[in-house]
Amino acid sequence: MKRSAHAVSLTTGMLTTRARMLPSFLIVGAQRCGTTSLYRALSRHPLIVKPVLRKGVHYFDVSYDRDLSWYQAHFPLKATGQRLERRHGHRTQAFESSPYYLFHPLAAARISWNLPGVKLIVLVRDPVERAASAHAHELARGFEVEPSFERALDMEDARLAGEIARLRESPHYLSHAHRHHAYVARGRYAEQLNRLELLVGRDRLLVLDSGRFFREPEPVYDRVLEFLGLPRLGDPVFEVHNAQPRTSEMPLSVRRRLSAHFGPWDALLKQWLGTEPSWHR
Repeated sequence: MKRSAHAVSLTTGMLTTRARMLPSFLIVGAQRCGTTSLYRALSRHPLIVKPVLRKGVHYFDVSYDRDLSWYQAHFPLKATGQRLERRHGHRTQAFESSPYYLFHPLAAARISWNLPGVKLIVLVRDPVERAASAHAHELARGFEVEPSFERALDMEDARLAGEIARLRESPHYLSHAHRHHAYVARGRYAEQLNRLELLVGRDRLLVLDSGRFFREPEPVYDRVLEFLGLPRLGDPVFEVHNAQPRTSEMPLSVRRRLSAHFGPWDALLKQWLGTEPSWHR
């Protein structure tokens, strides 16, 4: 029923593409860093409108074989935005949240080309915990078949070998391993942020520490509104979404191995966060 409803909605959207909004900002990642929780909080703001049926459209990563009208069909009508503008006296902004955009090697260039001026929000968390959370998440969804986190880490380099080159050489190529098995690679946040900065500029990027967001959501939320140029309207509701329970504790040897690997990458985050990452304080 949900698939049918989405098909009907998309068909309707395609017939009214030119009358629909395009996003003013995107939450682009990172995966397992609180993107859904921030998405839910922002979607309750009276001047922020989300895609019609789903949180992430995934146009710039896995659906770029379609044209921009397909993407635009996912968003509310411009008339809806204009009605909200008249009511609240500020411009309405549409958005979506697709956490693979940050990691996909072509997504940033596509976003820059198709959505000039769009603002991007990135959340980061302890990459050691992110990796373990991602493994549990992919295992629960059936995209991972290796139950041992340590073994999956050992397999990562072989699984991802050559995948970035294939994605760049064949723009419509879809890599299961790159999307679902990059437990360590996705945690090298600074590498991905540097790519975004080169393509969209630092002034259009907001990097948030999800540890702080979950401890002190209100000031982080206010910072997002300031970045977007939106007023605070009403009291937001902050909830934790998509938390994935783990079946076992991470072995100390694995934690030490990952901490050593991520140490130099975490040090580079200070320039983006303006302070030490919360997991190093």
